[in-house]
Amino acid sequence: MKITVLGAGAGGTAVAFDCASHGHEVRLFDFEQFPENIAMIASNGGITAEGDISGFGEIVYSGHDIEEALQGAELIYVVGPAYSTEPFGEVVAGKLREGQTVIVTPSSCGGALAFKRAAGLSVDDDSIRVAETSTLHYAVRLTEPGKIRVFLKLKAGNLLAALPNTHTQDILQLISDVYPSMEPAGNVLQTSLQNANPIIHPAVTLSNAARIEMTGGDFLFYEEGVSDSVGRLIEALDKERIAIGEKLGITILPDPEMGMSQGYMLENNYGSGYRKAPGFLGIGAQPQLDHRYLHEDVGYGLVFMSALGRQVGVETPGMDAVIAVASIVMARNYTEEALRTPDTLGIAQRSVEELAAL
Repeated sequence: MKITVLGAGAGGTAVAFDCASHGHEVRLFDFEQFPENIAMIASNGGITAEGDISGFGEIVYSGHDIEEALQGAELIYVVGPAYSTEPFGEVVAGKLREGQTVIVTPSSCGGALAFKRAAGLSVDDDSIRVAETSTLHYAVRLTEPGKIRVFLKLKAGNLLAALPNTHTQDILQLISDVYPSMEPAGNVLQTSLQNANPIIHPAVTLSNAARIEMTGGDFLFYEEGVSDSVGRLIEALDKERIAIGEKLGITILPDPEMGMSQGYMLENNYGSGYRKAPGFLGIGAQPQLDHRYLHEDVGYGLVFMSALGRQVGVETPGMDAVIAVASIVMARNYTEEALRTPDTLGIAQRSVEELAAL
């Protein structure tokens, strides 16, 4: 299969490597402001991986020309932080062909909806099949340009939903050679809400704000950053996320339970469960507060979840408190910025029943 990956960060590089190592013809694209990894992969002719998956994966094109990157593409992966979804949608607008499949991974709360709007596609348009996953399928880091270390490729616990959801099973079959453990979700709100990054990252970051600033992040984010009290904050946010799902008729698993199924965690609790999680061992804190753990996970994640809660009648006092504190600490108003909300995604006027039918 001819596959295009949009996004050459650690996640996109892992997706490109994994698809290439399964024999697919892979092309990799990123914007010109991110040249280093793209250039090295082009120079080497591919990607080197070590860890849970390893070897060398040939990449037939790695560059900044979107026309060249999309040449012959049957399947397109959109891989990156939440703020990259709309730019990737805009750069392919008018260039997609009927019958192609696009997968936004991870969703980062509303990824498929955001991509469709940016690409000029209506929510119900299925001439181009668009789907999203609840999380990235890897714990991965770029060790140097052209090389990745994959700490974990998920064995379970990653959900996929198409928009509309009538295409979910067909897309799962399409990608089953590379992702045999991918599971179907009921709809894109389930994949969006099952994403736990907004529940974990802001809580741990704000609880360790002084330590991050004073040490430049010289500590282990999970092993040293999640005390039992921080765990209680994560749990409170998680309960609100689960309650929103319940109102929509969606089952959202508590994060420690999902973490155990994915292979990240060994204990089903919010304190030592994170501290002792094999999938999080050795992960350092971010060097500064100006980081995606706040900008993405609050601005695109918690703000979206809180607004969705209001829309369906679920109170989210914990989420609202974290949004407020993050706004004060970062001297910006994440709520007013409204980077991703039901309104920006075009679903703010839908009833609970209409949302559940997405």
